[in-house]
Amino acid sequence: MNTRRAAVLFCCVAMLGTAHADDWMDNLDDSLRVSLFKGAFVAQLSGLLDMEGYYIQQPTTGLYTARGDFLFNPRLTINLDMQITPAIYAFVETRVDRGFDPSDGDLGARFDAYAVRYKPWSEVPFSIQAGKFASVVGTYAQRYDSWDNPFINAPLPYENPTGIFDDTPPSSAQEFASWRYETDDTYERVPIIWGPSYASGVALFGQIGQFDLSAEAKNASLSSRPDAWGLDSNGLDHPTWSAHADWNPSPTWQFGASGSIGPYFRPGAQLDTYGDDYTFPDGHSYYNYTETTIAQDVTFAWRHWQAWAEFFETRFDVPRVGNADTFAYYFEAKYKFTPQLFGALRWNEQLFSTIPITNTETDQWGNDIWRIDAAIGYRWTEQIQTKLQYSFTDQNLPQSHEEHLVAGQITVKY
Repeated sequence: MNTRRAAVLFCCVAMLGTAHADDWMDNLDDSLRVSLFKGAFVAQLSGLLDMEGYYIQQPTTGLYTARGDFLFNPRLTINLDMQITPAIYAFVETRVDRGFDPSDGDLGARFDAYAVRYKPWSEVPFSIQAGKFASVVGTYAQRYDSWDNPFINAPLPYENPTGIFDDTPPSSAQEFASWRYETDDTYERVPIIWGPSYASGVALFGQIGQFDLSAEAKNASLSSRPDAWGLDSNGLDHPTWSAHADWNPSPTWQFGASGSIGPYFRPGAQLDTYGDDYTFPDGHSYYNYTETTIAQDVTFAWRHWQAWAEFFETRFDVPRVGNADTFAYYFEAKYKFTPQLFGALRWNEQLFSTIPITNTETDQWGNDIWRIDAAIGYRWTEQIQTKLQYSFTDQNLPQSHEEHLVAGQITVKY
């Protein structure tokens, strides 16, 4: 049975089973909760089972790894939340899938996130957290999972590969500018922020009146790829520093600002894909070249409407080039037609600056790109949800590159 038929069969079975799903899921929730020592220790297992299908055009501009135009991507997410006395909270997120980003590779398991949070004083809104967890920058990490995200993919700033390679410093400005025309190595590049950016480190959280404040020191930059997020890949010798402040003037509005700075090259980066020795300039190493990001975000919720917007101003310090700047943003809105049926629309865009090639010549270091996403979703029960999405992308290349994406997703929540 091929993957297309398997996906269709799963859809049919899921729809037929909704009549008895509520009772079965309620019983499952009860069996996955443990309370000991008169409630001093409480543990809860939960998670998501996702079945996703993508039709993508090759070469693709997103973080997809597929040999053909059709991609079937199953994913099991297992969350363990533990409250250990009122002062200590811990969580673990495990995933079984074909890779952090949609892929047609082999299935495997990994720990995506885990952390311990300590609140020293019950009356003071302050806590400290250590582990491997989502960045405090931006707002997308708060609705990253398939149940909360009204779309199937991420906003463009979180998944659009730029002209930056995190393992290869360019030999010249001319070479760096030419990288934007290469289309067969998309996954070797990095976006300005890679999904929720589950890097490892320490964070502080606090609240002052209408303001929520957070700061963190992580082992990898916002743009770092998933296999660099563990402490076994990158240590904390040269951390990335990030902070976020939210102002909540009313239940309807939330305004935020973020900042981050840290080295974006992987430790030991100096070889290109052909094995040529592209070392850093004399007296410099990978940690001397930083990614600096300033971001703003707005969240709105009123009756049947929810809306989000984020803006990112990012600068990469590139060896032998200097500053490479980019601006990315998106506007996203969700409307609930009924308690079960919703629709969403998102506009995304990313623009790139020019860099000096010679004393008299400049060139862009990335391809300006825009994308529009439209999605419709239906919650059959409190535990089963389906979504269908269409996306159109236009990328500024010598020959305009237009790309269509059609995706479907079934999510079972437990």
